[in-house]
Amino acid sequence: MDPATIVETASTLDCIHCGLCLRTCPTYRLTGIESAGPRGRIHLMRAVAEGELDAGADFAEEMNACLLCRHCESVCPSGIRMGAMMEFTRGGLEAGGGRPWWSRLARWAGFRVLLPSRRLLGLVAALLRLAQKTGAVRLAPLLLGRRGAAAPSLPAVPPASERVPLPARTAAVGEPRGRVSVLHGCVMPVLFGRVNRSTVRVLAAAGLEVRSPTRAGCCGSLHAHNGDLAAARALARKTIAAHEGITDLSGAMAPIVVNSAGCGSHMKEYGELLSDDAEWHERARSFAARVVDFSEHLAACPDEFLDAALAGRSAALAGPVVWDDPCHLCHGQGVRAQPRSLLDRIAGIERVELAESESCCGSAGIYSLLRPEASAAILDERLSALAASGARTLVTANPGCQLQWQTGVRRAGLDVEVLHLAEALDRALADGTPSAP
Repeated sequence: MDPATIVETASTLDCIHCGLCLRTCPTYRLTGIESAGPRGRIHLMRAVAEGELDAGADFAEEMNACLLCRHCESVCPSGIRMGAMMEFTRGGLEAGGGRPWWSRLARWAGFRVLLPSRRLLGLVAALLRLAQKTGAVRLAPLLLGRRGAAAPSLPAVPPASERVPLPARTAAVGEPRGRVSVLHGCVMPVLFGRVNRSTVRVLAAAGLEVRSPTRAGCCGSLHAHNGDLAAARALARKTIAAHEGITDLSGAMAPIVVNSAGCGSHMKEYGELLSDDAEWHERARSFAARVVDFSEHLAACPDEFLDAALAGRSAALAGPVVWDDPCHLCHGQGVRAQPRSLLDRIAGIERVELAESESCCGSAGIYSLLRPEASAAILDERLSALAASGARTLVTANPGCQLQWQTGVRRAGLDVEVLHLAEALDRALADGTPSAP
């Protein structure tokens, strides 16, 4: 393989080897091995670029062991963009082949067939729910061996009534003050339809008319993070086209509100993803400038839009309440204060801080499925911090994080409810009564 297709050589030269990244890296903290940290991975990349190391199985293993949490980016004095470097390297490794046939088949089925198709995702969700309700899912390890071992621990699929798509248009509560477009997503409608609906209700309560284009599904973030850049670009074009014509009340392009931190971070970088596409590059840059996180957009609304509704309400959140910073929200998008400010606007709650709240929970997209032992070990450290905080409710803003925390809380026997920020605000707006699906 040509090293230039695997490593962005110029980017590796920016690392000054200071080591500030090491204590932030989940895999380095877990193993203590230099090559399992950002500095070590960059050193391996440079060795490949200079022809001193073959980009073989050992190199690929170290590259794929990274969670892409990007915590190292937040502390790097040289401005290293580890996420972009890792996506480039994984893309080069994938293009060069080397995976066994069954791994290539599974990736093709998951990334190219399942995630882009709302119908297939719905069918798989229905079948998995049936297997979970009947107990058949417990047979997976017996039938599939090691490859089926994760099936019994997969997240519970909600009933069909909770998996319905968002309406194409939701009117603002009261006189409309603006219009936004909302991403459906791929995993969100299947596992967290209630979060999508809470998102729309809160935005409507803030005086916003909400559009939800049905043509837009998967944004391609999981593809990009796992090296399938061709599919990521195809899905980016589809997502751009679906939201492109939606305008604000003034006639300007409407903001695109995203309630999944990983998706939002990826969509804000569409301009770079399609930088070599002459037809789509400018459209991608314009689109990326419109992408805004749910908390980011709400926090920018004039206070009176929500304060009148939140003031004096019973939050229906067991206190104390703690906010968990999803990696791709704080490190990928630089959004930290906004979610906290929104929680603080809910009357009657006590909010406490989670120690090292910007540390990764170990979910990292499909990392928790591919490397369950390492993922669980990383989460154990975060569970200890959660227990020490005394919180009874943990609020986050990413589907993978929400699933990871829910799994960990059950395993640890903690009396803590895990909610998305939109769910927490929706409960407060509903006067303390959890909203209907």
